[in-house]
This record gives sequence, C-alpha cells and structure tokens, in this order.
Amino acid sequence: MKTIKYYILLVTTLLFAGACDKDFVEINTNPYAITTIDPALLFAGAQRAHIGTWYGEHTIVQQFVTPYNTGANLGFNFNEDIDEMSNPKWNQLYPGPIRSMVHAIDLLGEGTSRINLLSMLRIWKAQAFMGLVDEYGDVPYFNAGVGVNGLFYPEYDDDEEIYEDLYTEITGALNEFDPNADYVPEDLFYGKNGSIPTATPAEQIAKWKKLGNSLLVRLGMHYSKINPSKAEDIVSEAFLGGVMTSNNDNAFIKNGNGGIQADNNALRNFSYFNYAAEPFVDQLKATNDPRAKFILASFIEPGNLVGETNPDTVLANQYGVPIGIPSATIEAGAPYRGKKGTGLNYSQMNIWTIASPNAPDLYVTYAQTSLLLAEAAQRGWVTGSPQEYYENGIRADMHTYTLYPGTTPIPESQIVTYLNDPAVDFSLATTDEEAFALINTQYWIVSLRNGTEAFANFRRSDYPELSPNLANDNLDGGFVRRMSYPNVEGSSNGPNYSAASSAIGGDNLLSRVFWDVE
Repeated sequence: MKTIKYYILLVTTLLFAGACDKDFVEINTNPYAITTIDPALLFAGAQRAHIGTWYGEHTIVQQFVTPYNTGANLGFNFNEDIDEMSNPKWNQLYPGPIRSMVHAIDLLGEGTSRINLLSMLRIWKAQAFMGLVDEYGDVPYFNAGVGVNGLFYPEYDDDEEIYEDLYTEITGALNEFDPNADYVPEDLFYGKNGSIPTATPAEQIAKWKKLGNSLLVRLGMHYSKINPSKAEDIVSEAFLGGVMTSNNDNAFIKNGNGGIQADNNALRNFSYFNYAAEPFVDQLKATNDPRAKFILASFIEPGNLVGETNPDTVLANQYGVPIGIPSATIEAGAPYRGKKGTGLNYSQMNIWTIASPNAPDLYVTYAQTSLLLAEAAQRGWVTGSPQEYYENGIRADMHTYTLYPGTTPIPESQIVTYLNDPAVDFSLATTDEEAFALINTQYWIVSLRNGTEAFANFRRSDYPELSPNLANDNLDGGFVRRMSYPNVEGSSNGPNYSAASSAIGGDNLLSRVFWDVE
C-alpha cells in the first residue's frame, strides 16, 4: 500500500512540475523591464562628470576655506589627509561616468556605424581619466569599469602610461569623426537640446573637434616641466588641428530648471562652514576685478545664507579668511575680524550667483584654452600674440558670467579698465616669468568653477605665487601635491592598492603625479 502511495505522489509531483515549467520564462519576465539601453543615453549621463569640490581642490589652491578644524570639517585647510575630502572625484567618476562610458563603448562594439558617438565617448572618457591621474597619480585605467566582465578589483596603471594612451585616444577619436555619419542629439554639450545646440553631424563634430583639440592643449601643457619638447609637439599639433575660438565652443552643462550641481548644493546647505580665502579675495580686490561682485558676498548672518537674497557685494567690503587659522582663534578677535552672528566676520561665496545650485558646470572653455595658448605663444610653441591670447581669455571668462543666475553683463568699459590695471596689463611684463605669472594667475581665476584644473595648473605652473599653509608641519612647509586614495581601496583592493602606493612613493598628500616635478 505504501508503494502505491509513493507512486501516486511521484506521478503527481512530476505532473505538477511539468505544469510549472509551462510558460515559466514568460510568467517570470517583467514586460516593463528595460532590457536594452541606447549607448547615447549612457554617454549623456556621463557628461556630468566631477570637476572639483569647494572644500577639496579649491581649498588647496586657496580660493576657498573651511576654517573649522574639528570633526568632518578638518581637511586641507589644516593639511590633514581626510578620506572624505580626497575622495569625491574617485567616488563620483568610477561608479558613474567611467562605468557608463566603458559600457557604452562595449555596446557599440567594433565596426559600429555610430562612429561619431564612439569618438565623443573616447574623448570624454579621456577627459575623465585625465582628471583622475592629475589628482591621484597611478589609477585603474586599462581594466577600469569592466566589472560586468567579473573584474571588480583592477590593477592600478602607471600614470605616465595612462597619459600616453589618453593622447592616443583623443587623437584617434579626432581622426575618426565623420560629418557624413551619425548625429548625436543626446549630447548635452552640442546636441539637439545641448547647451550650445547644433543641427547637423557636420556642425556637431566641428564643435567636438575644437573640444578635443582644446583638451589636447591642456594635456600637452601638463608636460611643460617634465618634458618641454613633448609639450610643444602636442600643443602645436592640437593648435594646428583647430581649438576653441569663442565662448560659442565652450563645453558646459546648464543646471537650471531644477538641475542641481551636487557640490554647489552642498555649499548652500553647509554654508556656515565655508568662506572665501584671503589670497583669492585679495587678488580680486587688488585689481578691482569686475567679476568679484558675482563671486563674493558678505552676509548679515553667515549661518543662514539662504535667508538673505540681497547680500552685500561691494568689493571694498569683502574680506577673505586667512589660511590655516582655526575658527576659535579668528573668533577671539584682533588681529582677526572675529565673529558675526553664528559665523565669522568674513566673505563667503555668493550662493545666488557663482555658487548657486543652478550655476553651470564649465568643463573646457575658450577662456582656459586661450590662456594656455598665451603661455604656449610666449614659449614660441604656437603662432600668434601672447598678449592677444591673454586678453581674449580674460574677456571670454568675463562674458561667461552671463550664464550664472542673478548676473548682468560686465560692461566693456570695466573690462578695458581691468586689462589696463598695472597688476593685469600684459604689456608691462618684461620677462617670461612675469608673463607666466600673469597668465597663470588669470587661469587660477578663470578655473574657479573647475577645481580639478585649478589644482592641476597650480602645480604645473607654480602660479599664482601663494604662501604655503603653515597650520602644522604635515606638508614639510609645502603644498598638497595629490589626493590620497580612498581608504576602502586598502581593504577591498588591497594588493593592487599596496602596489600602487609603493609605486608613487606612498599614498600621502606629498607624493607627486609624474608630470609634477620639482
């Protein structure tokens, strides 16, 4: 009897199992799930790449300061290696833009007919990795972003080798553009609804060629100390290929209509910790810079900036927080300005203009490119007048301020007065070093919205002439030379992290990327 029962149970189970298998896949497949994605959408998302944080790169180059030396605020203003301060570029690029671009390139595959999209991806991926190398040195590159293939903990690659490949990628992509091939409407820079829209493939790739060559100028100039002849070769090649010639070529993303730029939003939310730095404020005041009224502001209540929509922007009333001085010392008064309300009696970044959540992200601009060409021309690497490039760069940057909310166009008369100021006037430079100082001090100002490049160019050029932060002896009397790797890399990617740390001379703030030679 038991045998018959077991037989009946077995037959029933098999019949039931067969019934369950019927239409199993169809029943368990979400008909609304996304199973494919257009690589162009991945590219558009990746264009919103990290370009620096107020409390990171901007603090190192003394444009911005967080004078509170306790808890999470302790960082570069006190020469401390704090994980949270060093990691934004790493944490925002690898999981997001880089992974998206690697996946998009993989989806397109070899022999794709969408050659223009592929070329844009290659150039923008190079831009992202250039920033990573410039801030960290050796980083995962050749096998980065391929976790979909099971490689979750890639090796770190030599920073100089990465730069060599970045050059190959940019020049290769520039050569592959085809005006008779695909148009990429999703492009946030020059697509159908981009910041500077184009209508045809020919118009779009003309913009991208200028962007790629301008990025190549930036890459080439980073070799200026370690290998001047190589720098000349790359910069002259890019120049002859055609670089940006006006603000209508700028690569930027608008953040209006609900768009939020994360670091600006953080600045607004935690504004009572953050102030303009004394060297930067003093530079703007010394030359009566007409951009200053859109950059600096004095608020009645430093701890509640959003409650004051019309702060004092008169330049004479602006004061920057001294570098390396803790808030408690400043609050005590003379020789410092003491307290004001719940904060300090100093200027802050204007959250209604330059630091508005709706401020644009400016990645590569004509102003930056023109200033780099001014130095290249001064060195004899490209043709043209160094003074003309220099003045064009300043003019271009002043004109970009119309992109920020709450601004008005800077009058031509104010621009002319500024260019003729003895501390700005290029015609008064009698030596190369005087010319380089003028050019790169302006580059410092122009790159206020791009901390990654401001930090890189400061190390490359040694200008502006800033005094080291002497809050302590952590930096041996010098400056931060690189960001440190995320702490999590030491535990999750231990062997590769250890090898990279050893290769660069130690994972600390004083090790240098390959092009940053003394």
